[in-house]
Amino acid sequence: MTTTIRSDREDGWRQKNREGSLLDMHRTVAVSRTAKPWRKAAAFFGPGYLVAVGYMDPGNWATSIAGGSAFGYTLLSVALISNIMAIILQSLCARLAIASGRDLAQACRDAYPAFVAYPLWFLAEIAIIATDIAEVIGTAIGLNLLFGIPLEIGVLITATDVFLILYLQKLGFRWVEAFIITLLGVIAACFAIQIALADPNWGEVIRGFAPTTEIVKNPDMLYLALGILGATVMPHNLYLHSGIVQTRDFGTTLPEKRQALRFATLDSTVALCFALFVNASILILAAAAFHHTGRTEIAELGEAHSLLSPILGAAIAPTLFGIALLCCGLNSTVTATLAGQIVMEGFLNIKLAPWIRRLVTRIIAIVPAALVTIWYGDAGTAELLVLTQVVLSLQLSFAVFPLVLFTADRTKMGDLVAPRWLSAIAVLIALVIAGLNVKLITDFLLG
Repeated sequence: MTTTIRSDREDGWRQKNREGSLLDMHRTVAVSRTAKPWRKAAAFFGPGYLVAVGYMDPGNWATSIAGGSAFGYTLLSVALISNIMAIILQSLCARLAIASGRDLAQACRDAYPAFVAYPLWFLAEIAIIATDIAEVIGTAIGLNLLFGIPLEIGVLITATDVFLILYLQKLGFRWVEAFIITLLGVIAACFAIQIALADPNWGEVIRGFAPTTEIVKNPDMLYLALGILGATVMPHNLYLHSGIVQTRDFGTTLPEKRQALRFATLDSTVALCFALFVNASILILAAAAFHHTGRTEIAELGEAHSLLSPILGAAIAPTLFGIALLCCGLNSTVTATLAGQIVMEGFLNIKLAPWIRRLVTRIIAIVPAALVTIWYGDAGTAELLVLTQVVLSLQLSFAVFPLVLFTADRTKMGDLVAPRWLSAIAVLIALVIAGLNVKLITDFLLG
């Protein structure tokens, strides 16, 4: 029996894929070929929770607190819809990685000519910088709330997290995942206690998950809704997931790939449901503690922290808030670093030492964050946090459309091409995101 090897053009790609994503961690997590299904599923447990981190980062806190305090539970529907979008898009990321052996950045490089690929790379870098700015500010605020460290110094301290990331990567990718999952558990516990203290109106909470046309008609509500969308379905997460799925040594045969896709999708879906719990908790806490007490203007994390104790009547509430925020900031720094590495290596095929890559992106993020903190204080950082999430939303289409097109192309995906119904839903999601962004820009230009 002879095997016909297709050329690069015949398999739908302009260029051959030269190597795997995150080469130093590529296929380093073993997947037993003979283990029981639940043991195999456990081997895929982890990447989804790194992705989930991006759906509850400090930028998300800012938009959710602003939305909850201003509009009560109304924007819970946006969080739910955004999460459903995220589950579908992240499943496509896993499909792309497993079927083609490429992360999204490598796929763009291998599918498009340079005059298309390079602008996509530039936009992806902008998205990562916006993500990093939110993490710098969030971590600095967490340090300030817990230890009284001035924001300006806290911003500078965040640059040292590169050593934590390097240490975890040296131990192995499973240690990175264990660190992330542990902190996610701490975050969930903190919010569970705060929600119990806030005692929200659960009838209103349930009604808040039902969409309303007011969100589109009200420009202020739409701005925050897009901020929540940008903080939930984040561009860098699409690159991240398509890269870290390839840390699993799942095999090369079609049945092995199908099984890997099933387990990877299960992992990300469960993790993103957990992320929805945290996202909704932030918004519910803001609505119950601030909106229903007439504090409809709360948008600053520091202000929210200081008001929790007198409003909820428990001294531990602000401490839990600060701990959860710091954990979110630390988690986000790890995932943003990996996403930045995937984007640069994938688009440009440039290999940089992780610490160099981290310091470069951190410096780019620290400069605007430090300037805003020095000149405008807490109010400026709150506005910058929300702005970064809107920027992420505006960048999102430039990652989503290539992802949807790649996974719907049988010549590129082979037998693992996305079903037509899934591609149709993904196209609808891409068009909704693009349409909302056009609406936002139009409202901005028209004042």
